[in-house]
Amino acid sequence: METTLRGVGVSHGVAIGEVRHMGTAVLEPPAKQITADEAEREQGRARQAVEAVSADLIARGQLAGGEAQHVLEAQAMIATDPELMADVDRRIAVGSTAERGIYDAFASYRDLLAGAGEYMAGRVADLDDVRNRIVARLLGVPMPGVPDSDEPYVLIARDLAPADTALLDPALVLGFVTEEGGPTSHSAILARALGVPAIVALPGAGEIAEGTLIAVDGSTGDLFVDPTPEKRAELEAAAAERRAALSASSGPGATSDGHKVPLLANVGGPADVPAALEAGAEGVGLFRTEFLFLDDSKKAPSEEKQIESYRKVLEAFPEGRVVVRVLDAGADKPLDFLTPADEPNPALGVRGLRSLLDHPDVLRTQLTALAKASEGLPVHLEVMAPMVADRTDAKAFADACREAGLQAKFGAMVEIPSAALRARSILREVEFLSLGTNDLAQYAFAADRQVGAVSRLQDPWQPALLDLIAMSADAAKAEGKSCGVCGEAASDPLLACVLTGLGVTSLSMGAASIPYVRATLAKHTLAQCERAAAAARACDTAEEARVAAQAVLSGE
Repeated sequence: METTLRGVGVSHGVAIGEVRHMGTAVLEPPAKQITADEAEREQGRARQAVEAVSADLIARGQLAGGEAQHVLEAQAMIATDPELMADVDRRIAVGSTAERGIYDAFASYRDLLAGAGEYMAGRVADLDDVRNRIVARLLGVPMPGVPDSDEPYVLIARDLAPADTALLDPALVLGFVTEEGGPTSHSAILARALGVPAIVALPGAGEIAEGTLIAVDGSTGDLFVDPTPEKRAELEAAAAERRAALSASSGPGATSDGHKVPLLANVGGPADVPAALEAGAEGVGLFRTEFLFLDDSKKAPSEEKQIESYRKVLEAFPEGRVVVRVLDAGADKPLDFLTPADEPNPALGVRGLRSLLDHPDVLRTQLTALAKASEGLPVHLEVMAPMVADRTDAKAFADACREAGLQAKFGAMVEIPSAALRARSILREVEFLSLGTNDLAQYAFAADRQVGAVSRLQDPWQPALLDLIAMSADAAKAEGKSCGVCGEAASDPLLACVLTGLGVTSLSMGAASIPYVRATLAKHTLAQCERAAAAARACDTAEEARVAAQAVLSGE
């Protein structure tokens, strides 16, 4: 009998296949004691295992490329963290085996993250995966992972670590479903990059029996258990219609009546540029420069290294627009040379622009590198600051850009509700706004973007979030300036129409989503988008808003 479950759809498309579950194993080693003369040997075993796992993660990242490479390199840094390894050595020195020392040291670090307001919950999952890989190597047992299968299947897991998600073979893994996670988790971001239909935050998915036929709609978040032949035909027809629309769509983003909506790509560095160009991105709406800084958490990259990386991206979009976000460190992206180590709640502490204003030399070097990287290029460079709270922040950033001799537009990200509420004030200091909807939702609803239990409040369809977006867009229009969206909200084709109706002037997203958004915008007029936006804002829940907008755009 067909039944329907609903989670959070995070990657477009339909997958129909039999269930395979992620392999699991208990990887807690026994609490065995060693003698003092065995400590040095065990410390060596621990270091060798850590180095091997770090090398494996880096190799996986190089194979995957793009966004996945950045994520996996960050995981490799966790594995080799000097303070963590010092703790392992201390535990082994007082009698723990290598595997038990690793397990207990990681557990202690895990507790520290969990106690930091739970903002680091998403990184806890990454930490657990690194620990399991090291312990499995020391115990000589296989690391639980993606099941072996000769036939295509739909993967179900409690959660997926980046190292597993990055190397999924789309020819075998038709789609995946996780019980935990959220729309901004690493698994969701990597699923979109791979083009694999995916649903997250679906409690109870793990109870579906191995081999059961299911259908996954990554656009709606619906999972159909034992779908009827009629339902399968309906889903396959809808998927075929989407594919036809994608292949027919090309050129700049615009509504059916010619209202231009530039479609830009989110990138982390030069490795992400080919996918953006292939998708027809009109430029870059979010260049996440922090990935360059994560190569070494102890010191900032040199000006020369920064120039080289920035110029490669700028050269790829001649006459195009490239929006660079200066270093966004802190919270889930700590850097030893920049981030306070003892903050009780990093999400509400010194992060983003706050960190840079406390370390003006780091900001000055980055802005100078951007100025030099853009010399002689016809690209339209724009530079924006993360975590701008008010006009004082905006002025401090604009002043720093001018002092560095930067010939570019200066902008502010709207990620804090105060910035949306006072957008006109901020726009008296900068030339554009860019809405980071992931963080804006997190701070508006006091809902950690990495915790599946509050994913309802991270839904970008929440009417209160749409209100904040509308306030920002209205302020920009009143000041004669632009207001884009660079959060994951822009990757939802239906929501992209609503954002356009709210007055947003550009949309930036992962490259894989651009064709879907372009095709959907091209089917609707600006007036339809405006009516859909008004209908969504008149609702009280995210689901009601989505249904109301869909009804308007489908002519119901």
